[in-house]
Parts: sequence; C-alpha cells; structure tokens
Amino acid sequence: MNDRRPAHELRAEGLSLAYDGDLVVRDLDLHVPDGAVTVVVGANGCGKSTLLRGMARLLRPRSGAVLLDGRPVHTLPAKHVARVLGILPQSATAPEGITVADLVGRGRYPHQGWFRQWTSSDDAVVRAALQATSTLDLAARRVDELSGGQRQRVWIAMVLAQDPDVLLLDEPTTFLDVAHQLDVLDLLHEQNRQRGTTVVMVLHDLNLAARYADHLVVMAEGRVLGVGAPSAVLTPELVLEAFGLAAQIVPDPVSGTPMVVPVGRARGGAGPTRPHTGRPRPRDAYLSHH
Repeated sequence: MNDRRPAHELRAEGLSLAYDGDLVVRDLDLHVPDGAVTVVVGANGCGKSTLLRGMARLLRPRSGAVLLDGRPVHTLPAKHVARVLGILPQSATAPEGITVADLVGRGRYPHQGWFRQWTSSDDAVVRAALQATSTLDLAARRVDELSGGQRQRVWIAMVLAQDPDVLLLDEPTTFLDVAHQLDVLDLLHEQNRQRGTTVVMVLHDLNLAARYADHLVVMAEGRVLGVGAPSAVLTPELVLEAFGLAAQIVPDPVSGTPMVVPVGRARGGAGPTRPHTGRPRPRDAYLSHH
C-alpha cells in the first residue's frame, strides 16, 4: 500500500437522482473535503444512501453531475475510478460459493492489467486487509456460510484491499455488534489519520457520527440542511427539523464532541446546551457511555 494518498476533488453540482421517475435527491451541491472523514446522516428516506450511490457512480444522475478531479465521474474509465474510489454499498452480494480470500482478493482487480499480474505484494495487501478486519481466520471459509456481521467485515476487507484514495461506505456498521462497530469505525479513522484516505460514510447513529466526523452532512427530503463541523452543525433546531426529534445537545464528558440527548415527553426540556468542541479518541469516548 502507498504511504500517503494523492489529493482528489470529489463534489456534486446541481445533482438530482431518481428511481423509476421518483426524484429522491434534488438539485444538491456538496463538496467532499479531501483527506477528511465526512459522515452523512438523516432520517430514513431522506436520500443519503441514494446520494452515496450517485457519488459512487452506481446511479446515473437525472441532472447535474458528480465530479472527480473536475471531470464527470460517469465519463471516466472504470478502472481509473476503481483505483480512486472504493465503494461499499448497503446490500453487497457475493458470487455463490466464493471463499473469503477470493472475495477479498477481487479488491486487487483495479491494479491488474495486461502487464501487471498478481504478485506477492498483492498477497501482502490482502493479508493486511484480512488482519485489519479480524477476518484472517475466515480466509478459507465460504462467504455464504458466514454470519451477517462476519460478511460485513469481509466486504470491508475487500474495499481495503482495493487500496483506494477515497472510501465510500453506506452503513459500514450494519449487522455488527457494538464492539465490532467500534473496531470498524476506529479502523476507518486510522486509515484517514495515518494515510490520508478520504472517507465518506452514511451512518444512522448521530452520536457516532458526531464523534468520528470531521465534516458532517445532515440531509432531509433529498437536500442538505446543514454541513460543517459537528459542533457547528448539530443544534436542537436542526435535529428537530431533520429527524422530528426534540433533543438537547450536550458536550460529551469524555470526547468533547456534541451528544444528542432526546427529550422525554414527560420530562420536557430544560433548554439547549451549547455544543463543545474537541477531538476525541473515538473508541474510548464511546465506551464511556455504553
């Protein structure tokens, strides 16, 4: 794997996305900061997964464009895109009977070619990806024999083996228990901090999003409601508008990042607390509250 990533510009301009004529994302503009962790949140059906599919070139725009280094991503050669963008969709499916090692090895496809075949360095990258996701002991198993959580970690290993500059992940913690959720998010955090990998992921958990994101995108009804640092974006008013949830925003006593505390119907609310800024060590901060 390379030591540090080259810079890339990924943005959406006037992007509209639809399924069978139903418009889901509407005239959306978004810039993904290079070398940062961007987390997209929003209520179910707000368009966050659709946005990620559009940015990953899995869904062609109805109008507008997704630009990678200034060029529409849909016009770029597939192998070039695959070397830059690593994609983990929400419902990935593996070929029947394929083993874990073979599936993860497919992540090396963008690096193969007429004059560049499989090498010992590919073996090393695959092994490192399996080790990083705690799936090395599953290498000889068939993917369809694994639990949902094990399969999810294998898919993440495949994306890591691809060794992309930008990771696009739709709900990477799906099917994972709390410990493995933290392992995966810590791993992505380390990829970003140590190697400069740009990470864009959709998460449901607002407090995990606030803890791990450098750049938070809050969506509602196919549009962006708020974007920026979690401490600047997460307010009681925005949470109410985006999620229909009355909440206070309080400082996490360990991490210093904003923590969303729902207001119970019987207790009412004592008024919002101003968010606190700071950079956590994500795993320890999360464990302090769970």
